Amino acid sequence: MDHHEHVNHAAEHHALHGAGAGEHAAGHDKHAGHSVEMFRKRFWLSLALTIPTLVWTEQIQHWLGYAAPSFPGSSLIPPVLGIIIFFYGGWVFIRGAWREIADRVPGMMTLIALAITVAFIYSLAVTLGHPGHALWWELSTLVTIMLLGHWIEMRSVFQAQGALKELAKLLPDTALRLDEHGQAHEVRVDELQVRDLLLVRPGASVPADGVVKSGSSSVNEAMITGESAYVDKKEGDRVIAGTINAEGSLRIEVANVGDQTALAGIMRLVEQAQTSRSRDQSLADRAAFALTIVAVAAGVATAAAWLLVGAGLDFTISRVVTVLVIACPHALGLAIPLVIAVSTTLAARSGLLVRDRRGLEDARRLDVVVFDKTGTLTLGRHRVVDTAVASGVSSDEALQLAAAVEHDSEHPIAQAIVQSLRDRNLQLPESRNFASMPGMGAEAVVNGRTCKVGGPAMLKTLGVEPAEEIAAAARRFASNAQASIYLVEERRVLAVFAVADAVRPESREAVDRLHGMGIEVAMITGDSQAVADRVAGELGIDAVFAQVLPEDKSRKIEELQAQGKRVAMVGDGVNDAPALVKANVGIAIGAGTDVAVEAGDVVLVRSDPRDVPRIIELSRASYRKMKQNLWWAAGYNIIAIPLAAGVLAWAGVLLAPAVGAILMSASTVIVAVNAQLLRRTTI
Repeated sequence: MDHHEHVNHAAEHHALHGAGAGEHAAGHDKHAGHSVEMFRKRFWLSLALTIPTLVWTEQIQHWLGYAAPSFPGSSLIPPVLGIIIFFYGGWVFIRGAWREIADRVPGMMTLIALAITVAFIYSLAVTLGHPGHALWWELSTLVTIMLLGHWIEMRSVFQAQGALKELAKLLPDTALRLDEHGQAHEVRVDELQVRDLLLVRPGASVPADGVVKSGSSSVNEAMITGESAYVDKKEGDRVIAGTINAEGSLRIEVANVGDQTALAGIMRLVEQAQTSRSRDQSLADRAAFALTIVAVAAGVATAAAWLLVGAGLDFTISRVVTVLVIACPHALGLAIPLVIAVSTTLAARSGLLVRDRRGLEDARRLDVVVFDKTGTLTLGRHRVVDTAVASGVSSDEALQLAAAVEHDSEHPIAQAIVQSLRDRNLQLPESRNFASMPGMGAEAVVNGRTCKVGGPAMLKTLGVEPAEEIAAAARRFASNAQASIYLVEERRVLAVFAVADAVRPESREAVDRLHGMGIEVAMITGDSQAVADRVAGELGIDAVFAQVLPEDKSRKIEELQAQGKRVAMVGDGVNDAPALVKANVGIAIGAGTDVAVEAGDVVLVRSDPRDVPRIIELSRASYRKMKQNLWWAAGYNIIAIPLAAGVLAWAGVLLAPAVGAILMSASTVIVAVNAQLLRRTTI
C-alpha cells in the first residue's frame, strides 16, 4: 500500500466509523462497517420502491382522490415492496440495534429498529388477516427517510474529517531522483530512500523532507504551517514534504521518507485528535442513552394510554412508532462528533495540531498561561536588541560597519550582529584584511576605514574611553543583563550594541490578546532574574518565575493550580515536558516541522506565540457550537414527543410516522449545518 492509499484508507476508516469514538468505538459506533456509498445506494433503491408503495396504497388514493391502475395482484404491491424495503433498507438499523443491545448501550439504532419492527410485524399480521389497517406506506417512507438522514449525516462527517485526505493530496505521486551522473529519473515517492538526491523544479511539490544541497528559491509552506508568506530557501535549509516550490530549482537530499516525514506526523496527530475522547462527547452519549430510555418509556406509556381510552390497535401502533422515531437521539449523536471533526480540521489548516481533544476542550476555561521564555517568547538566538551611537553616526551605519567586520567570524556574537543586519534588510559593505583579536574581538578594513568590534576587554586593551552617552548606554545594557559590544574606529568609539536573546516580534501581540481575553500571563525561565525581568517588562507579563530548573517547572505549575487556577503551559516540548504534562493544557511550541511532540495536548507548527490565543478562541467557538447543537438536538423533543404521542389529537393534530421521521431528520440536518458554520470562525 503506497503513501496515498495508506492515508486515504485511514481517512475513510475514521469517516465511516464516526468521530470521537475513542476507546469505546465498538460500543458507541452506530455506523461500524457502513459507508456513505452504502447508505446512498440503499436510499435510492428504497425510494424507488416506496413510490409505487404510496401510489397503490388505498388510504393515499382516498386522501388524494385518484385511482391507481388495477390489475391482478396490484393489491399486493404495498405489502410486497414494504417487506423488501424492510429487509433491504431497514436491516441496517436492525443490525445496529443488535450491536447496541449487545454492548448494553441502546441508542438511536435501537429506537429506529423498534419502530420499523413494530410497524412491520403489525402490518404483516393485518395483511395475513388480522383486523386493522396495515402500515406499509408508513413503514416504507420511514425507512427511506431514515436512510436519507443517515446518508446526509455520514456525508457531513466524512467531509468534515477530510483533513487526512486533503493532507495526503499535498504529496506528489512521483519525484525526480538524480543519479551519480546528475541525470534526473522519475520514480514513485514510495521508492525514495534517505540520502537520495532529488530535483525539485519550479512549481513542483517537495516529495520528501530534506536539506537543500544547491540552488535557491522560495517555498509556500502554508499547507503545513498556516503561514501564507513564502519562505526563502538556500543551501543548508530544510524543506518539508508537501510544500510547493516557487520560482527556483532546488536540489535536496532526502532526510525523512514515508511515516517519518513532518506531513505524516501531522496526519497522525489529526487522526489522533479526531478519535480522542471528549468530555463533552461523553456527556452527549449519556444524554443520548437517557433519551433512548425516555423514548421507550414514552412509547410504552403512549400505547397503554390509547388502548385504555379504546383507540384502535393500528392507531395506537402508529402513535408508538411516531414517538420512537421522533425521539431518536440522532441529532444528539451527531452534535459533538461533527463539531470535533470541523474544529480539528480548522485547527490543522491553521498550523494548530490537536493531539488530545480534552486539551482543546479545556483551553476555554484557562485562567493563566505560563510561557517558557527561551525559544518561546524569545527567538532563542542572540540579536542586536538596542544600540547607542556617537554624534554624527546613525544606528544603521554603525550596524553595517560592525557586520562587515564580523562577517567572516564564526563567533556566536559576531553571527548575531550579521543576522541582525539581515533582519533589518541592510546592505552589507565589503570588507578586507579581516583579523581575529583573540579574547577581544575582530578587526577589518571597511570602505577604507579600519574598524574594530569587541567587548569591554577590547576597550581596556586599546586604552579607549567611550563618550558618556555610550558609557551610560553600556551601563543600562548591563543592568538588563545584556552584553555590550563596541564598534571602534581608530581610537573613537562609534557605537555600543546590546546583544541578547531577542524577544520575538509577535510576543507582545500574543500577551496583549491574552490579556484582552481576561487571562493572566506568566513567564518561567532558568535565566537570571535580571534577564527575566527585562523580557517581562518589555512584554507586560504579569508574573515571573526566574532561575527555575527544568525539573522544577512542573512544581511551579502545581503551585498555580493549588491557587484554584486552570493553567496552560507553553514550552518547547523537550525540557518542558514534565510541566506540559502537569498543566491543564500543554502547548508545545517551537516544534517547527518536528510534529512528533508527545508531551503537549496541542502542537504549534509555527514558533509563533500568537497561536496560543488562537487556540483559546477556537476552543471557545467550538464550545459555543456544541452547546447550540446539544440544545437543539435534545430540546426539540420536549415538544415533539408529546405531539407524536397524540396529546393534541382532540384538536385534530396528529403526526404520522413519516412526518416524525422528517422532523427527526430535519433536526439532524440543522445540527450538521450549524456545525459546518464553525468554519467561518476567524481565529
